[in-house]
Amino acid sequence: MLNGVRGMGRLVVLALALAVAACSPAAEDAAEPRTEFSIGWSIYAGWMPWPYAQEAGIVKKWADKYGIEITFVQVNDYVESVNQYTAGKLDGVTVANMDALTIPAAGGKDTSAIIVGDYSNGNDGVLLKGAGSLASIKGRQIYLVELSVSHYLLARGLDSVGLKLSDVRTVNTSDADIVGAFAAPEVSAAVAWNPQLSVMREAAGANLVFSSADIPGEILDLLVVDTATLKANPNLGKALAGIWYETMAIMARQDAQGAEARAAMARLSGTTPEVFESQLATTFLYTDPKAAVAATSAPALITTMTRVRDFSFAQGLFGQGAQSADAIGMAFPGGKTLGDTENIRLRFDATFMQMAADGQL
Repeated sequence: MLNGVRGMGRLVVLALALAVAACSPAAEDAAEPRTEFSIGWSIYAGWMPWPYAQEAGIVKKWADKYGIEITFVQVNDYVESVNQYTAGKLDGVTVANMDALTIPAAGGKDTSAIIVGDYSNGNDGVLLKGAGSLASIKGRQIYLVELSVSHYLLARGLDSVGLKLSDVRTVNTSDADIVGAFAAPEVSAAVAWNPQLSVMREAAGANLVFSSADIPGEILDLLVVDTATLKANPNLGKALAGIWYETMAIMARQDAQGAEARAAMARLSGTTPEVFESQLATTFLYTDPKAAVAATSAPALITTMTRVRDFSFAQGLFGQGAQSADAIGMAFPGGKTLGDTENIRLRFDATFMQMAADGQL
């Protein structure tokens, strides 16, 4: 999936974003009741329901029900969208679980994940040219977006074959450049996400040797919002949950209406319906709110986030002041926590998904 900042420059951008956040009007007013909200999104199969819902009038329908206005704002660069959210320029954003932890939460922004929308079930993968097994990766240069979910996927893959990150050399490559980089004859290994991954798999001699389908449920795609804003404006959470699950019901239909909705999402993401359908096939969407609540409340999520935070800390993504992987606290349904309970900065909040499951929106 997602990420576009180059290497450790990611941390520099985060620092700048936090400096902006400190004096941002949106940050100052975050705890005040409001009626207008903006949510950032970037192109990815699992997030296309949001702009479709705006185009189809579903956003307006649910916003009107709760007397508010919600605007979904496209940001062409994924990490830039997360940085804009961190800086207080957006009230919420579509983001992967790792990046929610290492950008806003690590920067001190209290963030709530209120929609667990999907997990990557093959949308992220490791490609090798001229080899059919992951073990052949040892000693190669790996092109990928460093310090992203691609880097995490690589680490998990290496571990599965008894290798370490030190057994390869990574070459930081933006998501905008990785397709072209992998096309070069001298480049024999890369990690990417869709839609880039699907294009790269067509390269001569390319083989998918490890993917997110091998670690199901670990690369999660979320909608997060500022916690203080949510507390002051719970109707925002209700409207967003209503938007999501109405849209899920439409796109899951195996009839003309469902096909039309998915074709519209394909258009919004700049691809064909056939390619978009192939991307959905490797995306496990939580179309049923009950399933989303169950996944968010399951012990497996804490296990996943433990792996994610341990990797992130080891890569220095918690900042120089962090003394351990416990530095950033996380909260889960049922009062469960992970890390520093005095510094909870990422909350998996199933409240609004549960309301959808109970028919109370």
